[in-house]
Amino acid sequence: MWKKKAALTPRLPLVDKARRDWVSSALAFGAGAAAGSFGLLLAGRQMAGRLVRNAVKILMTDEYSENLLELYSAATRAGLLTIGETNLRSHVGAAIERPLGSPKRVLDFSGLMFDPAQLATLPTQLNVPVAMETVIGPKVAKPLHIDIPIIVSGMAYGWALSEKAKIALALGASAVGTATNTGQGPWLESERKAADKLIFQYNRGDWSKRPEIYQASDAIEIQLGQGAAAGSGMLMMPEHLDERLRRMFGLGPSEPLVSYARQPSIHRPDDLGRLVQSLREQSGGVPIGVKMAAGQHLEQDLQVAVEAGVDFITLDGANGATKGSPPILQDDFGLPTLYALVRASKWFEQQRLRGRVTLIISGGLKTPGDYLKALALGADVVAIGTMALFAITHTQVTHAIPFEPPTQAVWYNGKGIQLYDATSGGCSLANYLRSCTEEMALAVRALGLTSIKEVDRRYLFALDPVTAEICEVPLGYKTPK
Repeated sequence: MWKKKAALTPRLPLVDKARRDWVSSALAFGAGAAAGSFGLLLAGRQMAGRLVRNAVKILMTDEYSENLLELYSAATRAGLLTIGETNLRSHVGAAIERPLGSPKRVLDFSGLMFDPAQLATLPTQLNVPVAMETVIGPKVAKPLHIDIPIIVSGMAYGWALSEKAKIALALGASAVGTATNTGQGPWLESERKAADKLIFQYNRGDWSKRPEIYQASDAIEIQLGQGAAAGSGMLMMPEHLDERLRRMFGLGPSEPLVSYARQPSIHRPDDLGRLVQSLREQSGGVPIGVKMAAGQHLEQDLQVAVEAGVDFITLDGANGATKGSPPILQDDFGLPTLYALVRASKWFEQQRLRGRVTLIISGGLKTPGDYLKALALGADVVAIGTMALFAITHTQVTHAIPFEPPTQAVWYNGKGIQLYDATSGGCSLANYLRSCTEEMALAVRALGLTSIKEVDRRYLFALDPVTAEICEVPLGYKTPK
């Protein structure tokens, strides 16, 4: 034993020396790197300073016709988006398609405020539960019961979203007891398996229209139009369709995909009633509704739908979004969502449709406050699209950014879709919906109420005269009579 120790002893100084040499080398390298980095930083700072000074001098001395200030002036006058879209039109020579709706500012729900309960009306205690449940199609044989008054609106597989994104939306909605919508894409069995409550959107094309699909759905929404695209048809050329999409849409190799401007079976308004009745019989009694864009003759459209016997109406305001539609349809068509909701709600009251036909509102609703205000103004349910997409992408936008838009993580054939995880996306959407529901419940208690159905326009006031007039609510700066 002592011999082994003696044998090891002479090596220890060599090990210590090696360690000292390594530490010395590391310190020297670190010092050199720090000095080099400082030198580069100093040189870079000096170079940047010269560039900035030269640029400022050019801006201050060049003639206006040669000055970049001209671009600022033109962009301020015309708008950077307008200049950009003008160049896109100049490049493609065809109608361009803008994703995710119009940036145009129109009157929205931000001019409305809720009236907090204090003394004349007492707030509801925190431990009192708030009823959030509602029903779509309450008078049909198989009404659709949902636990919260928020559903996911129709976003199409293939036209817009990937299968993973559709599954994520279904998983998130199911986790909180609400419904998701197939959109105009082909029927996905994977979406049906992931969704506890699934609304089938009866498309304006010729695919997925079979009795077994109707019977597998919890509600059917006949697609007539939408806020960001009105009633325009859509066309996808064969070269943009892969083999799987062609098969699911029932297309030949050289056949384009067509979504018609109107339902193929509707040639005059009276035809809607026959379609509604047929779908009701083939589905076994689930709610049958329509989705329509809101226009100036809204009440006439509502009248035709109600006379056709629909169980719900999804009304999409001009603030709505889509995967892509021409800017003219987004910016220059349709009633803003606030206008549409107020008019539809008033018409429903006049026709005594409350409790018989469900009114679903969509289009540009962004926050729990927007959702609750929409319900207070007469909607039974709100449908969200863009916010649901933001929720299911959450941290997974990193699969696309910084070199691609965040939506490339969820678009069909998006450049980040291979890395996208549907389960994680579904959890994110579920968390978002739970958060919104909790905020809305807190707001209901702050009004002194115990049910979402008790919230109506009596609890609203407006910050400006225009909003007050449109919504028929008091002005905040005037004492109530």
